[in-house]
Amino acid sequence: MATTELVLRLGYRPPYDWDHLREFLARRALAGVERVDAAGYARTLRCAGRPALIAVRPLGGVDALELRVTGAPRAALPLLRSTARRVFDLTRDPRRIAAALAADRLLGPLVALRPGLRVPGAWDAFECAVRAVLGQQVSVAAGRTLVARVVARAGEPLRVPRDGLTHLFPTPARLARARLDGLGITSARRAALRLLARAVLAGQVDFEAAPAKVAAALTSLKGIGPWTAQYVALRALGEPDALPYGDWVLRRMAAPAGTAMLSPRQLEERAGGWRPWRAYATVHLWRAAAGRVT
Repeated sequence: MATTELVLRLGYRPPYDWDHLREFLARRALAGVERVDAAGYARTLRCAGRPALIAVRPLGGVDALELRVTGAPRAALPLLRSTARRVFDLTRDPRRIAAALAADRLLGPLVALRPGLRVPGAWDAFECAVRAVLGQQVSVAAGRTLVARVVARAGEPLRVPRDGLTHLFPTPARLARARLDGLGITSARRAALRLLARAVLAGQVDFEAAPAKVAAALTSLKGIGPWTAQYVALRALGEPDALPYGDWVLRRMAAPAGTAMLSPRQLEERAGGWRPWRAYATVHLWRAAAGRVT
C-alpha cells in the first residue's frame, strides 16, 4: 500500500455529538476492517482499485473533523470527501431538525438532551447490506461476530497490515463465490447473501439509484425484508426519512404507556409526524434505548 497521506478538513454546523457517533461506530466496529478508539475512527477501503486507509477525528477548537487518507490517488479525494461527509452526517443543519422534532411529546425531550445527534453512516452500501442481513434478529455483538467471520473467509488480506487493520471487506464477486458454511450462519442467510451479491453483480440492485428504488430491489430478494432495506437507506444512502419500521426497539420505545410494543404498521402511523426526519427520530430512540440498558 502506498504511504502518501493526504489531509482534509470537513466542516459542520454545530452542535455536533461526536461522542455518540463514535460510540455507535465503536459498538459495530468490524475487526480487521475498522478501528475505533480515543483517537477516532479508521478503516480500510478500496479506492481506484487498490487498498487505502482513512482516519477521521474531531479537531479541537473548530467545528470540523479531520480526514486523513493513505494510499489513495488525489483524483479520488472529491469522492472520499463526499462519502465522509455523508458517513459522519456533516451537511445538514441540526437546529432545523431539532425544531421539527421538538413538538413531539416523545422526541422533544430527547432532542433537547442531545441536540447534536447525527445519523451514523456506512462507507459502502453493499457492506452495509451484508451486515444488515447478518444482523437480523440478533444482538449487535452477535451480528458483528458473524460479519467478522465472513471477512476472514472472503475478504482480501492487506499485504501490509497496519495498526490492526488487516482486510478489505469482500467485494460482491468474492462473496458470491465464497463458501460460507461452518461460520455459524444459517443456510437461509447464506442463501440471502449469495442472492444479494449476485444481484449487485447483475445490476439488479444498484446502490447508486434513488433510495426507494434500492429498497424495492433489495426486498425483491428472498431473505431480505423491509427492515434491512430501510436500515441500508438510513445508514448507507443518506436518506433522512428512512424508518426501519420493523425494528423491535423502535416499536417498543414508541409504544404509549400500557402498550408493550407497536406493530410495524402502528409505528409507521405514529411516525407520520416525524417526516421528513424519521431517520433522526430513529437514532434518538435507539440512543435512548441504549441509555436505558446501560
